[in-house]
Amino acid sequence: MIYGLETSFPLPVNGVRLPEVSNMASQYYLDMQESFRNNSKSREFPAHSAKVHSVAWSCDGRRLASGSFDKTASVFVLEKDRLVKENNYRGHGDSVDQLCWHPSNPDLFVTASGDKTIRIWDVRTTKCIATVNTKGENINICWSPDGQTIAVGNKDDVVTFIDAKTHRSRAEEQFKFEVNEISWNNDNDMFFLTNGNGCINVLSYPELKPIQSINAHPSNCICIKFDPTGKYFATGSADALVSLWDVEELVCVRCFSRLDWPVRTLSFSHDGKMLASASEDHFIDIAEVETGEKLWEVQCESPTFTVAWHPKRPLLAYACDDKDGKYDSNREAGTVKLFGLPNDS
Repeated sequence: MIYGLETSFPLPVNGVRLPEVSNMASQYYLDMQESFRNNSKSREFPAHSAKVHSVAWSCDGRRLASGSFDKTASVFVLEKDRLVKENNYRGHGDSVDQLCWHPSNPDLFVTASGDKTIRIWDVRTTKCIATVNTKGENINICWSPDGQTIAVGNKDDVVTFIDAKTHRSRAEEQFKFEVNEISWNNDNDMFFLTNGNGCINVLSYPELKPIQSINAHPSNCICIKFDPTGKYFATGSADALVSLWDVEELVCVRCFSRLDWPVRTLSFSHDGKMLASASEDHFIDIAEVETGEKLWEVQCESPTFTVAWHPKRPLLAYACDDKDGKYDSNREAGTVKLFGLPNDS
Protein backbone atom coordinates (compact mmCIF):
# COMPACT_ATOMS: atom_id res chain seq x y z
CA MET A 1 0.00 0.00 0.00
CA ILE A 2 1.21 3.51 -0.80
CA TYR A 3 1.10 5.90 2.11
CA GLY A 4 -1.63 8.52 1.83
CA LEU A 5 -2.59 7.41 -1.65
CA GLU A 6 -5.81 8.61 -3.21
CA THR A 7 -6.98 7.19 -6.49
CA SER A 8 -8.18 9.38 -9.31
CA PHE A 9 -11.08 7.02 -10.04
CA PRO A 10 -14.65 8.25 -9.45
CA LEU A 11 -15.85 7.01 -6.05
CA PRO A 12 -19.44 6.69 -4.79
CA VAL A 13 -20.77 9.66 -2.83
CA ASN A 14 -23.89 8.86 -0.76
CA GLY A 15 -24.30 5.77 -2.89
CA VAL A 16 -24.17 7.71 -6.18
CA ARG A 17 -21.18 7.16 -8.43
CA LEU A 18 -19.64 10.35 -9.75
CA PRO A 19 -19.37 10.74 -13.54
CA GLU A 20 -16.11 9.81 -15.20
CA VAL A 21 -13.63 12.67 -15.29
CA SER A 22 -13.65 12.58 -19.08
CA ASN A 23 -17.34 13.57 -19.04
CA MET A 24 -16.55 16.73 -17.15
CA ALA A 25 -13.16 17.47 -18.64
CA SER A 26 -11.68 20.84 -17.81
CA GLN A 27 -11.35 23.50 -20.45
CA TYR A 28 -7.58 23.17 -20.09
CA TYR A 29 -7.84 19.43 -20.83
CA LEU A 30 -9.93 20.07 -23.94
CA ASP A 31 -7.66 22.88 -25.12
CA MET A 32 -4.49 20.81 -24.70
CA GLN A 33 -5.97 17.78 -26.45
CA GLU A 34 -6.88 20.02 -29.38
CA SER A 35 -3.37 21.52 -29.30
CA PHE A 36 -1.70 18.10 -29.36
CA ARG A 37 -3.98 16.92 -32.17
CA ASN A 38 -2.60 19.77 -34.26
CA ASN A 39 0.94 19.58 -32.89
CA SER A 40 1.65 15.88 -32.43
CA LYS A 41 4.80 15.64 -34.50
CA SER A 42 8.11 14.46 -33.05
CA ARG A 43 11.40 15.24 -34.74
CA GLU A 44 14.84 13.92 -33.89
CA PHE A 45 18.15 15.74 -33.97
CA PRO A 46 21.66 14.17 -33.95
CA ALA A 47 23.43 15.05 -30.71
CA HIS A 48 25.98 12.41 -29.67
CA SER A 49 27.75 9.24 -30.76
CA ALA A 50 26.17 7.21 -27.95
CA LYS A 51 23.01 7.23 -25.87
CA VAL A 52 21.79 10.44 -24.25
CA HIS A 53 21.35 10.28 -20.47
CA SER A 54 20.00 13.75 -19.72
CA VAL A 55 18.29 16.70 -21.42
CA ALA A 56 17.49 20.09 -19.89
CA TRP A 57 16.29 23.52 -21.06
CA SER A 58 17.90 26.82 -20.09
CA CYS A 59 15.67 29.03 -17.96
CA ASP A 60 14.76 31.27 -20.93
CA GLY A 61 13.99 28.28 -23.19
CA ARG A 62 16.44 29.37 -25.88
CA ARG A 63 18.80 26.43 -25.46
CA LEU A 64 18.61 22.70 -24.83
CA ALA A 65 21.57 20.83 -23.35
CA SER A 66 22.16 17.09 -23.50
CA GLY A 67 24.64 14.84 -21.70
CA SER A 68 25.76 11.50 -23.07
CA PHE A 69 27.49 8.19 -22.50
CA ASP A 70 30.05 9.48 -25.06
CA LYS A 71 31.56 11.74 -22.29
CA THR A 72 30.35 15.00 -23.86
CA ALA A 73 27.58 17.56 -23.49
CA SER A 74 25.89 19.26 -26.44
CA VAL A 75 23.97 22.52 -26.59
CA PHE A 76 21.32 23.37 -29.17
CA VAL A 77 19.61 26.66 -29.91
CA LEU A 78 15.85 26.46 -30.48
CA GLU A 79 15.02 28.25 -33.73
CA LYS A 80 11.30 28.22 -34.44
CA ASP A 81 10.57 24.49 -34.40
CA ARG A 82 14.10 23.21 -34.92
CA LEU A 83 17.09 22.50 -32.73
CA VAL A 84 20.30 23.86 -34.24
CA LYS A 85 23.46 22.44 -32.68
CA GLU A 86 25.55 25.26 -31.23
CA ASN A 87 28.42 23.43 -29.58
CA ASN A 88 29.80 20.20 -28.19
CA TYR A 89 31.49 20.34 -24.78
CA ARG A 90 34.43 17.99 -24.19
CA GLY A 91 36.59 17.45 -21.14
CA HIS A 92 34.99 14.76 -19.01
CA GLY A 93 36.79 11.43 -18.83
CA ASP A 94 33.64 9.38 -18.35
CA SER A 95 29.93 9.35 -19.10
CA VAL A 96 27.96 12.58 -18.50
CA ASP A 97 25.08 11.15 -16.48
CA GLN A 98 23.13 14.27 -15.56
CA LEU A 99 23.20 18.01 -16.20
CA CYS A 100 21.22 21.07 -15.24
CA TRP A 101 21.14 24.80 -15.95
CA HIS A 102 21.55 27.72 -13.58
CA PRO A 103 18.00 28.59 -12.41
CA SER A 104 18.17 32.24 -13.55
CA ASN A 105 21.28 32.63 -15.73
CA PRO A 106 20.60 31.13 -19.18
CA ASP A 107 24.33 30.99 -20.04
CA LEU A 108 25.54 28.57 -17.35
CA PHE A 109 25.05 24.85 -16.98
CA VAL A 110 26.73 22.11 -14.96
CA THR A 111 27.48 18.47 -15.76
CA ALA A 112 28.00 15.48 -13.46
CA SER A 113 30.22 12.65 -14.60
CA GLY A 114 31.49 9.26 -13.55
CA ASP A 115 35.04 10.72 -13.77
CA LYS A 116 34.65 12.08 -10.18
CA THR A 117 34.27 15.70 -11.30
CA ILE A 118 31.57 18.20 -12.06
CA ARG A 119 32.13 20.89 -14.66
CA ILE A 120 30.51 24.29 -15.01
CA TRP A 121 30.21 25.61 -18.57
CA ASP A 122 29.45 29.04 -20.03
CA VAL A 123 27.83 28.95 -23.46
CA ARG A 124 29.25 32.42 -24.27
CA THR A 125 32.84 31.17 -24.08
CA THR A 126 32.18 27.52 -25.01
CA LYS A 127 34.72 26.60 -22.34
CA CYS A 128 34.64 24.92 -18.97
CA ILE A 129 34.87 27.73 -16.41
CA ALA A 130 35.33 25.41 -13.42
CA THR A 131 36.17 21.78 -12.71
CA VAL A 132 35.38 20.58 -9.20
CA ASN A 133 36.83 17.28 -7.98
CA THR A 134 34.52 15.06 -5.95
CA LYS A 135 35.09 11.86 -4.00
CA GLY A 136 33.08 9.44 -6.10
CA GLU A 137 31.51 8.67 -9.46
CA ASN A 138 28.76 11.26 -9.85
CA ILE A 139 25.30 10.25 -11.00
CA ASN A 140 22.93 13.10 -10.10
CA ILE A 141 23.10 16.87 -9.82
CA CYS A 142 20.87 19.86 -9.14
CA TRP A 143 21.25 23.62 -8.80
CA SER A 144 19.56 25.40 -5.89
CA PRO A 145 16.69 27.77 -6.81
CA ASP A 146 18.67 30.76 -5.48
CA GLY A 147 21.59 29.84 -7.77
CA GLN A 148 24.12 29.79 -4.93
CA THR A 149 24.71 26.06 -4.45
CA ILE A 150 25.16 22.95 -6.58
CA ALA A 151 24.39 19.56 -5.02
CA VAL A 152 25.92 16.44 -6.52
CA GLY A 153 25.34 12.81 -5.54
CA ASN A 154 27.64 9.89 -6.26
CA LYS A 155 27.44 6.11 -6.46
CA ASP A 156 28.56 5.82 -2.82
CA ASP A 157 25.46 7.75 -1.64
CA VAL A 158 27.45 10.86 -0.71
CA VAL A 159 25.85 14.22 -1.53
CA THR A 160 28.24 17.18 -1.75
CA PHE A 161 27.04 20.79 -1.61
CA ILE A 162 29.30 23.07 -3.66
CA ASP A 163 29.38 26.88 -3.55
CA ALA A 164 28.54 27.95 -7.12
CA LYS A 165 30.83 31.00 -6.93
CA THR A 166 33.92 29.75 -5.07
CA HIS A 167 33.52 26.16 -6.38
CA ARG A 168 34.39 24.83 -2.91
CA SER A 169 32.51 22.26 -0.89
CA ARG A 170 30.12 23.75 1.69
CA ALA A 171 28.96 20.46 3.16
CA GLU A 172 29.08 16.74 2.56
CA GLU A 173 26.57 14.15 3.70
CA GLN A 174 27.04 10.38 3.68
CA PHE A 175 23.71 8.56 3.62
CA LYS A 176 23.09 5.02 4.83
CA PHE A 177 20.66 4.24 2.01
CA GLU A 178 20.75 4.24 -1.78
CA VAL A 179 20.30 7.85 -2.96
CA ASN A 180 18.65 8.05 -6.36
CA GLU A 181 17.67 11.63 -7.19
CA ILE A 182 18.01 14.90 -5.29
CA SER A 183 16.22 18.24 -5.37
CA TRP A 184 15.57 21.40 -3.43
CA ASN A 185 12.01 22.60 -2.98
CA ASN A 186 11.19 25.85 -4.80
CA ASP A 187 11.56 27.90 -1.60
CA ASN A 188 15.14 26.71 -1.15
CA ASP A 189 14.59 25.78 2.51
CA MET A 190 14.20 22.00 2.19
CA PHE A 191 16.25 19.34 0.43
CA PHE A 192 14.68 16.12 -0.86
CA LEU A 193 16.18 12.72 -1.69
CA THR A 194 14.52 9.64 -3.16
CA ASN A 195 15.95 6.35 -1.96
CA GLY A 196 16.20 2.65 -2.70
CA ASN A 197 13.81 1.74 0.11
CA GLY A 198 10.89 3.56 -1.52
CA CYS A 199 11.17 6.57 0.78
CA ILE A 200 11.42 10.32 0.28
CA ASN A 201 13.82 11.87 2.79
CA VAL A 202 13.24 15.52 3.59
CA LEU A 203 16.01 17.61 5.17
CA SER A 204 16.02 21.21 6.33
CA TYR A 205 18.31 23.50 4.33
CA PRO A 206 20.97 24.72 4.89
CA GLU A 207 21.11 22.87 8.25
CA LEU A 208 20.57 19.45 6.59
CA LYS A 209 18.66 18.18 9.62
CA PRO A 210 16.16 15.34 8.96
CA ILE A 211 12.55 16.63 8.89
CA GLN A 212 10.68 13.59 7.67
CA SER A 213 11.06 10.23 5.98
CA ILE A 214 7.99 9.46 3.87
CA ASN A 215 7.12 5.90 2.91
CA ALA A 216 6.18 6.79 -0.64
CA HIS A 217 6.37 3.54 -2.61
CA PRO A 218 6.66 -0.20 -1.90
CA SER A 219 9.84 -0.37 -4.02
CA ASN A 220 12.79 1.74 -5.13
CA CYS A 221 11.88 5.44 -5.42
CA ILE A 222 13.81 6.61 -8.47
CA CYS A 223 13.09 10.20 -9.52
CA ILE A 224 11.63 13.44 -8.13
CA LYS A 225 10.52 16.72 -9.69
CA PHE A 226 8.92 19.90 -8.31
CA ASP A 227 6.28 21.74 -10.28
CA PRO A 228 7.08 25.37 -11.25
CA THR A 229 4.23 26.77 -9.12
CA GLY A 230 5.58 25.14 -5.95
CA LYS A 231 2.31 23.41 -5.14
CA TYR A 232 3.28 19.81 -5.89
CA PHE A 233 6.18 17.48 -6.37
CA ALA A 234 6.07 14.10 -8.10
CA THR A 235 8.05 10.90 -7.58
CA GLY A 236 8.52 7.93 -9.88
CA SER A 237 9.21 4.42 -8.67
CA ALA A 238 10.28 0.93 -9.68
CA ASP A 239 6.66 -0.09 -8.97
CA ALA A 240 5.76 1.73 -12.24
CA LEU A 241 3.73 4.33 -10.33
CA VAL A 242 4.02 8.10 -10.29
CA SER A 243 2.78 9.73 -7.10
CA LEU A 244 1.85 13.39 -6.72
CA TRP A 245 2.53 15.10 -3.40
CA ASP A 246 1.32 18.28 -1.76
CA VAL A 247 4.45 20.27 -0.84
CA GLU A 248 2.92 21.95 2.23
CA GLU A 249 1.26 18.88 3.73
CA LEU A 250 3.73 16.26 2.46
CA VAL A 251 0.83 13.93 1.65
CA CYS A 252 0.10 12.03 -1.55
CA VAL A 253 -2.88 13.48 -3.40
CA ARG A 254 -2.93 11.41 -6.59
CA CYS A 255 -1.36 8.50 -8.38
CA PHE A 256 -0.70 7.86 -12.06
CA SER A 257 -0.54 4.20 -13.06
CA ARG A 258 -0.48 3.94 -16.85
CA LEU A 259 3.16 2.82 -17.14
CA ASP A 260 4.16 -0.84 -16.73
CA TRP A 261 7.90 -0.40 -16.11
CA PRO A 262 10.00 1.46 -13.50
CA VAL A 263 9.52 5.21 -13.88
CA ARG A 264 12.87 6.72 -14.84
CA THR A 265 12.11 10.34 -15.54
CA LEU A 266 9.52 13.07 -14.88
CA SER A 267 8.88 16.65 -15.94
CA PHE A 268 6.19 19.24 -15.18
CA SER A 269 5.06 21.66 -17.87
CA HIS A 270 5.81 25.37 -17.44
CA ASP A 271 2.33 26.07 -16.00
CA GLY A 272 2.48 23.07 -13.66
CA LYS A 273 -0.66 21.59 -15.23
CA MET A 274 0.86 18.67 -17.15
CA LEU A 275 3.18 15.91 -16.01
CA ALA A 276 5.23 13.81 -18.43
CA SER A 277 6.55 10.46 -17.19
CA ALA A 278 8.54 7.79 -18.98
CA SER A 279 10.07 4.35 -18.53
CA GLU A 280 10.95 1.30 -20.59
CA ASP A 281 7.40 1.42 -21.94
CA HIS A 282 7.45 2.55 -25.54
CA PHE A 283 5.48 5.69 -24.85
CA ILE A 284 5.68 8.83 -22.73
CA ASP A 285 2.59 9.45 -20.61
CA ILE A 286 1.31 13.03 -20.45
CA ALA A 287 -1.21 13.54 -17.66
CA GLU A 288 -3.33 16.43 -16.48
CA VAL A 289 -1.99 17.06 -12.97
CA GLU A 290 -5.25 18.06 -11.25
CA THR A 291 -7.28 15.05 -12.42
CA GLY A 292 -4.73 12.38 -13.29
CA GLU A 293 -6.43 11.96 -16.66
CA LYS A 294 -4.31 11.01 -19.67
CA LEU A 295 -3.95 14.00 -21.97
CA TRP A 296 -1.74 12.33 -24.56
CA GLU A 297 0.88 9.69 -25.07
CA VAL A 298 4.00 10.13 -27.17
CA GLN A 299 4.89 6.95 -29.03
CA CYS A 300 8.55 5.82 -28.78
CA GLU A 301 10.38 2.92 -30.38
CA SER A 302 12.54 2.20 -27.34
CA PRO A 303 12.88 3.00 -23.61
CA THR A 304 13.05 6.69 -22.66
CA PHE A 305 15.88 7.91 -20.42
CA THR A 306 15.00 11.55 -19.90
CA VAL A 307 12.19 14.08 -20.54
CA ALA A 308 12.05 17.87 -20.12
CA TRP A 309 9.23 20.31 -20.84
CA HIS A 310 10.16 23.66 -22.35
CA PRO A 311 9.92 26.46 -19.71
CA LYS A 312 7.46 28.54 -21.73
CA ARG A 313 5.51 26.36 -24.18
CA PRO A 314 4.09 22.83 -24.57
CA LEU A 315 7.19 21.43 -26.24
CA LEU A 316 8.75 18.26 -24.80
CA ALA A 317 12.40 17.27 -25.26
CA TYR A 318 13.29 13.64 -24.66
CA ALA A 319 15.90 11.00 -25.41
CA CYS A 320 15.53 7.26 -25.89
CA ASP A 321 17.74 4.22 -25.95
CA ASP A 322 18.97 2.99 -29.30
CA LYS A 323 16.38 0.65 -30.81
CA ASP A 324 18.28 -2.59 -30.27
CA GLY A 325 20.90 -1.48 -27.79
CA LYS A 326 23.76 -1.33 -30.31
CA TYR A 327 25.49 1.87 -31.31
CA ASP A 328 25.75 2.29 -35.03
CA SER A 329 26.40 5.63 -36.71
CA ASN A 330 23.86 4.73 -39.38
CA ARG A 331 21.05 4.77 -36.84
CA GLU A 332 19.82 7.33 -34.39
CA ALA A 333 21.91 6.46 -31.32
CA GLY A 334 22.57 9.66 -29.45
CA THR A 335 19.69 11.73 -30.76
CA VAL A 336 17.45 14.12 -28.87
CA LYS A 337 13.82 14.49 -29.85
CA LEU A 338 11.18 17.20 -29.68
CA PHE A 339 7.45 16.47 -29.34
CA GLY A 340 4.76 19.11 -29.79
CA LEU A 341 5.73 20.36 -33.22
CA PRO A 342 3.09 21.41 -35.79
CA ASN A 343 1.93 18.47 -37.91
CA ASP A 344 2.66 20.40 -41.10
CA SER A 345 6.21 21.41 -40.11
